[in-house]
Amino acid sequence: MIIIRKLIENFKSLSGSKLLLYVIIYFLWGLGMNFFGQYAEIAKFTHWWQIITCYILYMVPVSVLLRDYSFFNQYCYGLLAMGLLEFAGYALKTSYVYPDNILVQYFGEYTFALVMTLFFALYFPLGNKLIDFLHKYLFQKK
Repeated sequence: MIIIRKLIENFKSLSGSKLLLYVIIYFLWGLGMNFFGQYAEIAKFTHWWQIITCYILYMVPVSVLLRDYSFFNQYCYGLLAMGLLEFAGYALKTSYVYPDNILVQYFGEYTFALVMTLFFALYFPLGNKLIDFLHKYLFQKK
């Protein structure tokens, strides 16, 4: 319940313009990464709408929840959040891993989900920094 209360407080403290930036940036990020994953034949979502459920309905709330923490703590908590998401995606077969992709070749097939988790956990601290920068640049009076 503490996490839900904190999440609600953090959402209430966001301006509409900042929340809109989160949604737009994470949606575009999701489209880009899904496209790149298919192009490079690494991994992809099974359905296009998973970009919305994953990036907007899951990753935006996690980012908002973690935004007040240090970069390091956001990354550490992000590891847990992304680990659960990666595990669910592959266990439920809603994510497709291309066989013998470049990450599997370098790190091995048994560490693929770990590599993805370590990479995507960076989205939370980097995403929060990007949103803060863009919001200041676009919406704050000079």
